[in-house]
Amino acid sequence: MVAHEYAHGYAALRNGDPTAYQLGRLTWNPVKHIDPFMTILLPILTFFGGGFIFGGAKPVPVNPRNYTNYKRGDIMVSLAGIATNLAIALLFIPLIAIIGMLGRQFPAANDSLFLIQLMCRYGIYINLLLAMFNLLPIPPLDGSHVAKYILPPGWALSYQRIGRYGMLVLIAMLTFGRPVLNFWLSPVWALSNAADSLLSPFFLRSQWTA
Repeated sequence: MVAHEYAHGYAALRNGDPTAYQLGRLTWNPVKHIDPFMTILLPILTFFGGGFIFGGAKPVPVNPRNYTNYKRGDIMVSLAGIATNLAIALLFIPLIAIIGMLGRQFPAANDSLFLIQLMCRYGIYINLLLAMFNLLPIPPLDGSHVAKYILPPGWALSYQRIGRYGMLVLIAMLTFGRPVLNFWLSPVWALSNAADSLLSPFFLRSQWTA
């Protein structure tokens, strides 16, 4: 999530908007990206209220009026976080293979390397999940900033107004629209399974293996 938000701020800076940089949000310090409601209260409320955990980081502040090209800047900044999550997921693939080879070369470190490898496997899944979820065309998620340019101007304006109810729409979907959400997220399961199949020769086993 920190990488996702940093990417938004960096892309905004490259497109002419220094807002995130000036406010100290262009940082890898996770504390700066914690939102009292989104990062702490909402995950607790959704866990005890709906049996699932939903939350997020504090959105990076941007001012689209500063973009040198408004449309291009809006799309690039919106997709920067998603692209970063996909890049991280891809980087974990060779890392898992390298850890597997190290575990076979250094058996004494096998258990520790197994746990690191397992974290990397979860890293693929979580980053794919973050990327696909943020692609949902529900304002204010990143995907909505691309979808609005596909619509006629009048429709796009009405579509963006949904943003004020976006959080309620998302929670309603998580609560009542699971079949739709599961269909949207189906590439995550497919790609995660494909990565597991590709990397299975490199998987380490240890006393932690079920």
